[in-house]
Amino acid sequence: MSEYVQKAAIMDGDAMRRAMTRIAHEICERNEGAQNLGIVGIVSRGLPLAQILAAEIGEIEGTRPPVGQLDISFYRDDIARHIAPVRHTTNIPFAIDRTDVVLVDDVLYTGRTVRSALDALMDLGRPRTVQLAVMVDRGHRELPIRADYVGKNVPSSHTEDVRVHLKEMDGDNSVTIWEKVDAKGGER
Repeated sequence: MSEYVQKAAIMDGDAMRRAMTRIAHEICERNEGAQNLGIVGIVSRGLPLAQILAAEIGEIEGTRPPVGQLDISFYRDDIARHIAPVRHTTNIPFAIDRTDVVLVDDVLYTGRTVRSALDALMDLGRPRTVQLAVMVDRGHRELPIRADYVGKNVPSSHTEDVRVHLKEMDGDNSVTIWEKVDAKGGER
């Protein structure tokens, strides 16, 4: 049996805030403003990040893009392994057809979550573009997916777990790396 122990803290709340501000500026520059943007957070940790990002864009552009939440529970390719997947709500309060959608998640790892999110999004309409914003890109892609906007690139091993902590869910904003150890206390 394995468990995880914290190995390092790599971003604090201030670093995360600065990263979100930078990403917001990059999104506004690439899209020449916010007039055609819709921000969609992947449930669960992508949603608070999407709300923060929309607020930052609103500060920059003077208009806050709409924010939606996307549940990918039944689009995952490992659904057969889960006896009862946790179902959340998809709520996108804007028409995604011909909209520049910024899909937001906390950690980009294998790319499978993003692939599931793209499938779910396409079932709802046909966006003009879909761009991907993540707080952390840790590498190890299994699918040809890359983020357009990254808060921090964090090279990691397969035995590590990169966690984004959010004040709304965890009481603080930070990014930490956890190492898998076996029951005897040694690294795996």
